[in-house]
Amino acid sequence: MRVSFSFWLLNSDSWLLSSYQLSIIMIMKDCFGILDKVFPFGEKGFREIVPACFDCSERIPCLKAALSTKEGLEMRAETLHRAAASGLIGRLQRWSQKKELSRLMKQLQEKKI
Repeated sequence: MRVSFSFWLLNSDSWLLSSYQLSIIMIMKDCFGILDKVFPFGEKGFREIVPACFDCSERIPCLKAALSTKEGLEMRAETLHRAAASGLIGRLQRWSQKKELSRLMKQLQEKKI
């Protein structure tokens, strides 16, 4: 099955670089980009990557697509909420990240309407 999709670019230094979207045409598996299948909760209650994903050639775009879904954005917002921000700089960075996630959730919701 050939499918075109788009996802947000992620960077290791920040959660989101920008709203630059990639359009990729590839053969996708049934689990592609589904957060609960590629990044489910483990035995200890934390999300873990499924061992089968390590051998998959599409694991990076798949995980990026999963994190750009509504569920992925909510997971990142929850993680930010639990993280403690120390000092003024930490609080400002956390506020900025929350604001960005809120903006992305709003954009995602507007696309579906």
